[in-house]
Amino acid sequence: MSIILSIIYLIATVTFVVGLKKLGHPDTAKNGNLISATGMGLAIVGTIFIHDLEIPTIIYVLIGIAILIGSIIGCLIAIKVEMTKMPELVSLFNGFGGASAALIGIVEFSKNIDDSLQSTTIISGIVIGAITFSGSLIAWGKLNGSLKSVVKIPQYNIVNNLFFIGIVIFAGYIIATGINNQVLLYALLIGGLIYGILFVLPIGGADMPVVISLLNSLTGIAAAITGVLYNNMVMLVGGILVGSAGIILTVAMCKAMNRTLGSVIFGSF
Repeated sequence: MSIILSIIYLIATVTFVVGLKKLGHPDTAKNGNLISATGMGLAIVGTIFIHDLEIPTIIYVLIGIAILIGSIIGCLIAIKVEMTKMPELVSLFNGFGGASAALIGIVEFSKNIDDSLQSTTIISGIVIGAITFSGSLIAWGKLNGSLKSVVKIPQYNIVNNLFFIGIVIFAGYIIATGINNQVLLYALLIGGLIYGILFVLPIGGADMPVVISLLNSLTGIAAAITGVLYNNMVMLVGGILVGSAGIILTVAMCKAMNRTLGSVIFGSF
């Protein structure tokens, strides 16, 4: 990594911290959002154009097209959305962040199969990203009325917890055996997606803000895991900030509801 890119990452990291601090008060929240967005834009530009890799021109073109399309869609959605619909938008965008982490893990798994530590990192990113993606989509559907507020599954606490334990055991098996089997990898991905659905379905729509905050924290953790994988300090720090802030917010909301975080994850609302 060049010294210029390191400086850009340092500046971007500072903007994340300053922006997060300013988000703590309504009067400075707008400026905080702009500062963090500027830092993220700077980090993206630096990552694309200042690196040690030799990338064909067509890749730059594809990246530019993807950024352009994503920026246009994001701007149109953000401009048109009503303030009362903002939790839905946050949940939807949060889900896409989890999907990105899961896709990165799928792409990188076969390249790091011989390194158990890297494999553990990648598998964790896939599972967390999958859970966040499907769970966020269910939360979005409940908030906009597309899904029923509460869907009760018989003995869902036992079912969910056993399913989660099964995913952990299955992930551990893939890592321990070091098998480069795409079928097993996609089965784990599907398992994470199913668990995300099972986790959010029984929870009422009125409690969705707590769930969204928790899922947002998981997205931050997935981003931090990806930062570890690529040795990218901006992704690592940004993910840590999102993950820790999300957990703090979740715990605060749980206390306001006279509940514990454990009862949210492993219990029922």
